Parts: sequence; C-alpha cells; structure tokens
Amino acid sequence: MSKKRIASGIMALCVGLTALTACSNNNNNSNASGSPSDSAPPASNTASNSPSESASSGKFPDYSKGFPEKVNLEIPVYERAFEGWNVTDNYYTRWIQKEFGDKYNVNVKFVPITRTSEIQDYEQLLASHKAPDIIFHYDMPQALAYYGEDVMQELNYDEIANYAPTYWKNMSATIEKYGSVDGKKVFFFAARPAADNFTTLIRKDWVEKVGMKVEDLTSLEKYNDMLAKWKAAGLGVAGGTLLQNNYNFNYAFREWPVDAKERALYSDLGVADLTTKWTEDYLRNLNYQYNNGLLDKEFYLRNDDAKTKAEFVAGKTGTYALYLASNTDVLTSTLANNANAQFAILPPEAQVPEGKKPQGRGYWPFGFIMGINYESTPEERAAVWMYLEWMSQPANLFFLQNGVEGQNYTLDSEGIPVKAADYAGESKLSNNNNKDYWALVTEMAQFDTPEKTRTAYLRNWSPPGYESLAEDIYKYYQDTAEYRTPDALFSVVLDSVNEYKADLNSLFQELYVKCVLAPTADFDKTYEAAKKTYLDAGYQDILDEKQKAIDAGKFS
Repeated sequence: MSKKRIASGIMALCVGLTALTACSNNNNNSNASGSPSDSAPPASNTASNSPSESASSGKFPDYSKGFPEKVNLEIPVYERAFEGWNVTDNYYTRWIQKEFGDKYNVNVKFVPITRTSEIQDYEQLLASHKAPDIIFHYDMPQALAYYGEDVMQELNYDEIANYAPTYWKNMSATIEKYGSVDGKKVFFFAARPAADNFTTLIRKDWVEKVGMKVEDLTSLEKYNDMLAKWKAAGLGVAGGTLLQNNYNFNYAFREWPVDAKERALYSDLGVADLTTKWTEDYLRNLNYQYNNGLLDKEFYLRNDDAKTKAEFVAGKTGTYALYLASNTDVLTSTLANNANAQFAILPPEAQVPEGKKPQGRGYWPFGFIMGINYESTPEERAAVWMYLEWMSQPANLFFLQNGVEGQNYTLDSEGIPVKAADYAGESKLSNNNNKDYWALVTEMAQFDTPEKTRTAYLRNWSPPGYESLAEDIYKYYQDTAEYRTPDALFSVVLDSVNEYKADLNSLFQELYVKCVLAPTADFDKTYEAAKKTYLDAGYQDILDEKQKAIDAGKFS
C-alpha cells in the first residue's frame, strides 16, 4: 500500500475515532473456561477431498497433511459486546484450533473487529500492518474502498478451487459474476439464502393498555397516535439509536416504483443521504416524535446495541430492533423487571406513511464480501482457502451453528436440531448462534429441503415459548419481498467515496441529530443549513462522481 494511501487511511481513522464511540472492548472473561471436551464430535475430515485431491498436478503445493512450518492464520470476527462472551477465546475457537489448526499445523488467531466501528478498526489495523488475513465487509462500496487503497491481493481462482473445492463449488458462480474489479479478480463471498431475522420488538401489553392492537398499526400515522397514547398513559416512549455506519433509514418514505438511476445515486449503505425529500420527511417525523415526547430523548447517546437494549429491558422504551435468535436474552431480561410484559413483532407498515409502500433495502446475492490482505503470504492465503473448505463441510458447519448434541440441542425425527432452552454450560453458543464464525461461508443455516430449512429458521429465531414471533418475522419478510431493492453495484471505484466517507459519517450524525432536536418552528431552516453543509463537505463531489458513472452505465 502506498504511503499516500496509508496516510489517507490514518487521517480517516483519526476523524472516525474522534467522532464515534466504539462498542466495549473484547471481554477477556470467557464463559467457556475449558477446552473442547473429548465428548465434542471430531471435525469432519471430508476436507481431504480438499487440498491435494483436486490439485492440478504439481501446480500448487500439497498441504493436505499440514504445512511443513507453522502458519499463523488471522481470522476477523465481529465483536458485538455480548455479555460474558469472549470472541477470541471460547469453546468454539478452541475447537477450531484443535480440529482444523492442529491438523494442518496452523495457529488460528481470531482478530476482534468492533461491529459498530469496523471500518475504523480495519483502517487502524491496516495502517499498523496488523490486519487479519481476510478483509471483509457487508457493503460493496466499502469493499471497493478497500480495493482502492491497494490492500487486497489479486486472486487465482484455480488456487481457490484447488485448496477449497467444496467452497468453490458452492460459490464459484457468485465469485465469477461479482468478484472482479477493473478486470482484476479480487473478491470472494459467503452465500446468502433469501431470509432475514432482523426485526423490531414492541411491547404488546403497552399497545393493548391504550386500547389498540398490534395489527392496528398499519401506518406511521397510526403508530405515532399509539405513541401519543403511551405518553398520556405514562407507559414509555419509542426506542431510538444513533444512526451510524449503515444507512438504510429512509426507504419507507420513498416513491414506488423505484427509479433505477435515482436509487444508484442516493442509496448507499456506507454514505448517508441527507439531501433528498425522503430524508427530509424521515427527519421531520423524528423531529415531531422528539418534540412531542414520543421518542427516547437521549437516542443520540445510544450508539451501541447494549445501550439501546438496556432502555427496553428497563421498561423505559417500548420498541427495540434486533436480530432475533433462539438464545436472545432480551425477553427474559425484560420479564425479570416486569413479569407481565408481552411482546410482538412490529408490523413493517407501522413505519410507513399513508400512501407509501413498505420498502426496504434488499440484500445482494451474497453475504460477506471478502478479500485477502495484501501482506498475507502464499501459505497464509492457502490456509484461508483450507479454512473455508474445512468450514464448508456439513458436519463442521453444523457443529458451529448448533453446538454439542445432548447439550446445546437434540435432534427431532426430521434431523432438525431443537435448541435446549437456557443452556449455559461450557459449549454455550454466542447470542447470535455463533454466526460471526460461520458467516464466512453462509449467512443462514440451510437444510436439504426448503421445508426443513424454514423449520430450522423458525427454531433458530424463536426464543423458547415465543415461536409466534419467528412466524411473524418470516411472514412479514415474505409479504414485503416485492418492495425490497438492493443498492446499485458500481463496477468502478468511486474515489470521492473513499476520500469523504469517514468525514461525512461523523458530520451526518452531527447534522441529523441537530435537525431532530431543533424546535418544530426551526426545523426547515435547520434542515436547509444542514443540507448545504453536507453537500459542501464532500457529498456533492460524491453525487457528481456517481452521476458520471451512472451516465456511463457503470452500475447494475
């Protein structure tokens, strides 16, 4: 990486670290004190289909019996500040070392990447030459930004197929379609089945205490009316969180159908749109909620999940957005404070103004977008492919997703795992079912039939006794499928995005919060001033460069 790019990265990092407060540091108090016991099933050895058997004769070194010298493999893993969970040292990281690392003479080290400040973390690690062997992100513009910093190696697809034949078979079509930039093979991906468990919980008992039903919440206007009734009854307010890093907040305020070029210009997960009528309407509604006491007054301080969750658990807020999972503890924690609490899934229409459609951001047909660190050695790169191959074996993936049979789960008659409620032993899964380890190969667990996969989804998403919540998530996801639109994929690097993204991220937070907190009578002038400041700070340059790429047809 050139000195110019390193300096640019460090400058962006300094700005980002000043503006953003990261999640808490990695918790060194692991809840899994021992090593994986002998009762844990051994990892699948089917990966000996792997390195050597598909090798073009002599083209790549044969590491099927292990590397001749110890290889250090550094794997990134999200740090989400789950209470009592050590992302770098737990039952499953030790199991991975035992079953994969020891077999191939690899020292597997997990590098924590704070979920709410991952770009800053990566830039710091890259600048200090301590970045992991895989550089990942969910957002293609940011992946392109990393590529533009010259921090990723060009890939050899034959090498991937040699060391990771199962992974390559699963993902080759996606990699060959989306993995090249400027004619260079750069990215590889995780699979993304069509499903999602991100949702918003609402206190059903509060809704009913004010004479309404959850199914009555068919528009934003009715939702705001309900919030006013909550306030009058002294129940609480809507939950809120600081918008940062992932910007998909204004879809419900857009026109339908979507204009493809307009979508390409303004939809960007990593750079917030502040200037469209959609965002103006979104902020005007937040301003209304804030000034009328319907929204958490300190939403701008809730800059990580733990803080937002704490308000819901304490009974101060009646809504909370999360990835619902079978071992989610938010329900039991809330019930500990209020034994009469009841929960439901907020209908998607509840956030949509009358006359609009329940739009949302659609996922691209892949999960993680990944590249190989430019400083990784050929042996470390080969170890990455071997690790993906090992994890792609069904038995290994199943173990990471479900844990130890008889402890974490039992199997039903169809062979689908039934999670053990409240299991807290040595092999306890993380609060999102260990997804941050196995997401390198897939975003969701899958089975051999759609019916079994659906059943498994519902079980993985259902806290014990709350199966109806998962059913509603699945139903709402299907019902709104036609209104989900993915962001445009640009086929060129947008240099202005790389240049201004960090500054605009922090500036957006300052400006949008100022708009929300403004007195109602001052909203219009506050918003107009914010737009000008934002455009002058680099957003206009981004729009101009995007428009040029759009006019040249460099997007899809």
